[in-house]
Amino acid sequence: MKIKLLAIGKTDDKNLMQLISMYQKRLQHYIKFELEIIPDIKNVKNLSEAQQKEKEGELILSKIQNTDQLILLDDKGKQYTSIEFSSFLQKKMNSGIKQLVLVIGGPYGFSDTVYKKANGKLSLSKMTFSHQMIRLFIVEQIYRGFTILKNEPYHHE
Repeated sequence: MKIKLLAIGKTDDKNLMQLISMYQKRLQHYIKFELEIIPDIKNVKNLSEAQQKEKEGELILSKIQNTDQLILLDDKGKQYTSIEFSSFLQKKMNSGIKQLVLVIGGPYGFSDTVYKKANGKLSLSKMTFSHQMIRLFIVEQIYRGFTILKNEPYHHE
């Protein structure tokens, strides 16, 4: 299985980019992982919230294959402990899917079309975080999940 993280808009904070890159490198020991950035939509001032979500949705769906499992990072999604999330990853690997795609949407969330295509929703917290911080948090949690599955000493409980 491969894991792809799709995110709308680039990260302009060099410190965040370094941390994300560090966890991406660590993940290479466990699984094929790719972070793909979908560029911000131009001229959003001329678009309504719904139009912006629709345009972002089209870009997201253009990056998805029919065989992919699509999980949206959404504040209304299911919350897991780190151990539960590691079990979630193991179940996905055992299911035989080729690619698990996790998506971080734009500032207004996802279009109805993207919600309909999704296989599930995942929430990292009841709190709201910046889209840039979420990238770091989910990459770290994927790494943590694999260290739990391998019984490595990274996670303490």
